[in-house]
Amino acid sequence: MCNHAALQPFRLASTTLPNRLIVSPMTRVSAETDGTPTRDMCDYYARYAAGGFGLVITEGVYTDEHYSQGYFNQPGITNDRHRKAWQQVNEAVRRAGAHTVMQLMHAGALSQGNRYTAKTIGPSAVKPLRAKLEAYGSSGSWPVPDAMTADDIDHVVQGFTASALAAQEAGFLGVEVNSANGYLLDQFLTPYTNTRSDSFGGMVANRVRLTASIIAAIRQAIPDSDFWIGVRLSQSKVNDHEYRWPGGAQEAALIFAGVSHASYIHIAGGCGWVDNSLLETGETVTALARRVTRLPVIANGGLGHADLAGRIISDQHADLISLGRLALTNPDFPTKLRRGIHPTPFDPAIINPTATISNSKAWEAGQRNLSDFPPLHG
Repeated sequence: MCNHAALQPFRLASTTLPNRLIVSPMTRVSAETDGTPTRDMCDYYARYAAGGFGLVITEGVYTDEHYSQGYFNQPGITNDRHRKAWQQVNEAVRRAGAHTVMQLMHAGALSQGNRYTAKTIGPSAVKPLRAKLEAYGSSGSWPVPDAMTADDIDHVVQGFTASALAAQEAGFLGVEVNSANGYLLDQFLTPYTNTRSDSFGGMVANRVRLTASIIAAIRQAIPDSDFWIGVRLSQSKVNDHEYRWPGGAQEAALIFAGVSHASYIHIAGGCGWVDNSLLETGETVTALARRVTRLPVIANGGLGHADLAGRIISDQHADLISLGRLALTNPDFPTKLRRGIHPTPFDPAIINPTATISNSKAWEAGQRNLSDFPPLHG
């Protein structure tokens, strides 16, 4: 299978990836209590590089010491201790042969574990749907967030920008702005959580403004085009799996146009790329993103089947493939694909905190994915 489309090199700016297989962001909640990455996290991420993945995107990393943290033991990038620890993670992955991108995330109204404050914020004072995710350590209904002020919005932009600068100092190839899965930036994109009447609410161009402003602010702070600034988008959310952009293809095109100054677009598949990809026009979400922006697009969501992954790339639905659950079970999936070895099927038990899949120190240390939302997300 050496000629498989996903095993072909891919170039963006001055960086050439050895293949088109990417480790998707997967929430691990296994940092220290103060958000510092651990030595075991170095081992965990380096496993994917040693297994042949060309790019590893980290789990979602919180961006300020106010409202951004979403879960206890989530890693941050807000101080020198965080940065130095992430530098060790990056160096471990680079030594093993892969590139790294850090995903930056603000939980907003979906925060359910923040060591800095018990309050939450969102675009509007709208209670999130459904209940908290018990697997992340808390339960019950979500609190009503405080509606964000202009100062709050400025602080969010500053937090993402400072975090991107810290990621660059730690040696990362780039950052990925998480505007997906129902977290803060997606809350701005979503009409039922964003009832604002100012320039950040109402029409799609306004609702995508915060994400666009963050991308622009990071690029202004880091003008080097070799530093990637990606953006992750999704229709479904951790607390609303069935959500789809209400304006269909037209709304999707406007969202994509609003973030077309990014380096790439990563479309999270929610409950699966196949089930969540076809628009009413017959075009896939990822193909529309490629056509509108002319940027590289990463497809995500149940794409571990070799034939499907190959068709998505060959038929130009996307340029790269990101894998979550399959990568978790098969950190050497690219090597297996190259050798024609069938991957190990995903075992749901692996998301149990006590589960292990090898004698690796990282897995024995209880690297956790406590999400009940497949595929795993940042």
